[in-house]
Amino acid sequence: MTGQEPQSIEIDTSKPHPARMYDWFLGGKDNYPVDEQMARQLLTLDARGRDMARVNRAFMHRATRWLAEHGVRQFLDIGTGIPTEPNLHQIAQQAAPEARVVYCDNDPIVLAHAAALLRSTPEGATEYIQADARRPETILAEAGKVLDFDQPIALSLLALLHFIDDEDGAAALVGKLVGQLPSGSYLVLSHTTGDFNPEGAAQARAMYKARGMTLRPRSRAELTAFFDGLELVEPGVSLSADWHPELGEVIDVPGDEPIPGYAGVARKP
Repeated sequence: MTGQEPQSIEIDTSKPHPARMYDWFLGGKDNYPVDEQMARQLLTLDARGRDMARVNRAFMHRATRWLAEHGVRQFLDIGTGIPTEPNLHQIAQQAAPEARVVYCDNDPIVLAHAAALLRSTPEGATEYIQADARRPETILAEAGKVLDFDQPIALSLLALLHFIDDEDGAAALVGKLVGQLPSGSYLVLSHTTGDFNPEGAAQARAMYKARGMTLRPRSRAELTAFFDGLELVEPGVSLSADWHPELGEVIDVPGDEPIPGYAGVARKP
């Protein structure tokens, strides 16, 4: 494992962090009052915040299961978040015990829980990298110690890109990462959108900005653009809840309004 040892971790509790807010939405305990405060404010814009987190998590499970069933044995998950079982490696290794998984996140609280991310099967491997997503060269170099970049890799950027604005190089980041993957690899994305509630999305973006954070909801077309040059798996970029529901863990959400998030999986030719 790279980065600081757990006993030297310094966690900034003066401002909210997306990983800890996500943990709160999922009912976890690894968050602070500042995270809960902002999460509750977001609920005033859309009361289904917890459902959004659960739907995104369920998509990760289904996408990982689909990839493992289609022969992928290596996974690079950037923006991992605080461990919530089952984790990606548990889904992958249940289908393929020899699967190798590298997680990456920049929040020290995730590092504090990295032991939960490293419980690999004997046949496989798991590793954790403490690094910012905006440092792809560092991530790729560290991941290369565990993953074979001559063999297909599934790159997951789940609920991550909406924290990186266009002018901060979101498209370039995806391009650098995908550019280093071999043929037969996959890109897995999930992303929040303002397509169904533009006013609420704008208010949420302003709320993040007031706290020195970025939120960049994107349209379906904007998310699809990240897959340029890749072969989208059916059904293409869809609502997260609609991506291969037959693979299980479909979240029952009250009401008829869609959960505002898109997702997709695409193969590199």
